[in-house]
Amino acid sequence: MGTTGTTATYSEMPEWMAKGLQELWAYLKKSEEQYERDKRDWKKRIQKLENLFTTQWGKLVEAIVEPGTVDLFKQRGIKVNRSMRRIEVENSKGRVIAEYDIILVNQSEVVVIEVKTTMKQWHIDEFLEKMAKFKDYCPEYKNRTIYGAVAAITYEEGIDRYAYKNGLFVLKTDRGMIKIANDENFRPREW
Repeated sequence: MGTTGTTATYSEMPEWMAKGLQELWAYLKKSEEQYERDKRDWKKRIQKLENLFTTQWGKLVEAIVEPGTVDLFKQRGIKVNRSMRRIEVENSKGRVIAEYDIILVNQSEVVVIEVKTTMKQWHIDEFLEKMAKFKDYCPEYKNRTIYGAVAAITYEEGIDRYAYKNGLFVLKTDRGMIKIANDENFRPREW
């Protein structure tokens, strides 16, 4: 013989029990909403910390890469004589729309260097897009030959070759020093 289950409604319960369940339900709902707010707040805080760490680490890697780059490119026949770091391009509303990590210049040539701790393919793809817009973003260089370069402490497997095939100079560390890894047959892409 089976039993049939029934669910009591608040009106069928003693008043004290119905009121207690309603208060418990309201408390649980409020707790869940507070948990979601706290979770969003913690995600924001963690993202801020991650961004701070990434930004500071990026500045350190740029500081390691930049000092020798002028001489490296002079050895390759690109007679740059000045370097700049962290060039930001803003739109008319003052919003940063592009950032170039290192720019080397002379009267006729510019080398733009993208610096990462670990270089990945999507970094290079993004950089190539930024390079395509460089003369629009930095019109003071529109009459110069523009070259691109990537520099990293490490490269994901095959990514240095990917950069090379896309016409970019590849800068790597070698016994604590930065060097251009491209062979003498390399012909850089010009923008």
